[in-house]
Amino acid sequence: MRLARAKGLRRLILPAGVVSLIVLVALAAPLLPLPDPIRQDVAQRLAGPMSGSWLGRDEFGRDVLSRLIWGARTSLSVAFASAVVAGLFGVTLGLIGGWTRSWGAFLTVRSVEIIMCFPPVLLALLVVTLLGPGAGTLLLVLSVLYVPGFARVTYAEVLAVKGRDYVEATRALGATSTHLLFRTVLPNIAGPLLVQFSLAVAAAVVIESGLSFLGLGVVPPSPSWGLMIRGARATMEQAPLLLLWPCAALTLTILAMNLLCDALRDLLDPRTAEH
Repeated sequence: MRLARAKGLRRLILPAGVVSLIVLVALAAPLLPLPDPIRQDVAQRLAGPMSGSWLGRDEFGRDVLSRLIWGARTSLSVAFASAVVAGLFGVTLGLIGGWTRSWGAFLTVRSVEIIMCFPPVLLALLVVTLLGPGAGTLLLVLSVLYVPGFARVTYAEVLAVKGRDYVEATRALGATSTHLLFRTVLPNIAGPLLVQFSLAVAAAVVIESGLSFLGLGVVPPSPSWGLMIRGARATMEQAPLLLLWPCAALTLTILAMNLLCDALRDLLDPRTAEH
């Protein structure tokens, strides 16, 4: 068991470090000595890497490195915020449904599962088309999309632990249902919820970038990786690096997040740790 846990911790270090670095750089964007990401300089249009602009300039003469870092800030803020909102609602619904069973499950978990009948991207496209593009709309759409995932995981975990001895012992001491749910049950199912949160953030980054690429996400001139990929398509023959940088940033972020999810799952799932 200790060997498996040590191995899991080693697997966790690299992706956790990469994700932490990306998040820290995005958070520090206002403090870094970067040019204005929306300031245009047509004279430097499609310029390659040079002093003061390490990754060159885009089709409007804007600094690519600055837009990459501020784009990470935009994408990650929308992804994390939507995962937090979805987690709050989904976990609450799953706790109520798993604890009360029958009617509670029908009114909470089973009702939100209706959302899962629709393909995520198609539902997101429909809502964004109706409400209009923007970060606020993205936050709403992504939150709604990931509520069922949190609700289902919480519901299953509550059913698995509600009959455990420590829960019965706490109940025998006179604890209320609210105390049992939030002070006894919830801390013991935090591991799977953390994995679900990391999965939701990774998926949200992909959908946000995809919608921004289609012109239905972040509104220009605000920087976004999806918008950068969309803008670089028209000039990829003259300046192929403009397409490379946002694609590489998006790929690295998603790969690191997926590896982090796998490492967290292996570390926190006792069934995996036994092997």
